[in-house]
Amino acid sequence: MDHLLEQGLLVPEGRVQAAGPRLGRDGATVAVAYARDEAAADEVVERIRKDGGRAFALRAELGRHGDAASLWAAFDARAEAHAPGGAVDIIVNKAGIGRSSDLASLTEEGFDEVFAVNVRAPFFIVQQGLRRLRDGGRIVNISSGAARLAMPEIIAYGATKGALDTFTLNLAKELGPRGITVNSVAPGVIDTDVNAGWLRGNPEAEAQAASLAALGRVGRPEDVADIVAFLASDDARWVTGRVIDATGGSGL
Repeated sequence: MDHLLEQGLLVPEGRVQAAGPRLGRDGATVAVAYARDEAAADEVVERIRKDGGRAFALRAELGRHGDAASLWAAFDARAEAHAPGGAVDIIVNKAGIGRSSDLASLTEEGFDEVFAVNVRAPFFIVQQGLRRLRDGGRIVNISSGAARLAMPEIIAYGATKGALDTFTLNLAKELGPRGITVNSVAPGVIDTDVNAGWLRGNPEAEAQAASLAALGRVGRPEDVADIVAFLASDDARWVTGRVIDATGGSGL
């Protein structure tokens, strides 16, 4: 198994995290960070272990000053038992919250919150994680198709993902001398628990979402997880500073 898949840190928000199980099957020891839903994190860990992988959960609520330091402190406290040396090969910045607000209705508080979780947290997680990240490592940031498609109804969310893509570009340049690749993955509409309220059990909504993609269906978590796994592998050693579209061809 490639050395880049020895230890990974998955930093997620939301319930279904397909990237963790996929990386676990590929041989990574996966640290699953969660904000509040401990049961969901434990579910991901158990799924990875049932597939023969290694994983552990750690609590780290993002969106406040000091959140990155708290996450890494929690990691350091538990990593030695699971991965001697506490070094990291892969960081997947999956954390993200959305605000279904347009320009007229978005409050300053809502704006600050979405940028704190979607932009500031990944920035400082990487900044403070670099001394743990091995040379030749991987950073994968989960962006969104909303960064390139005009969606005024979620204007602040789209802006955060555009900022994340710029962060990816600059990190790739800065960390290239260490052999570390940095890429973004930009999904479209994905059938996750985050979208369950308006998507599942609503044939009209599902048909509308599917019509956005050239491939004619709603995305599944595994569609994104497999791309993340590729970028985390040695097969992607010559890919860096890129935004990989994972929308199924939305907006073509």
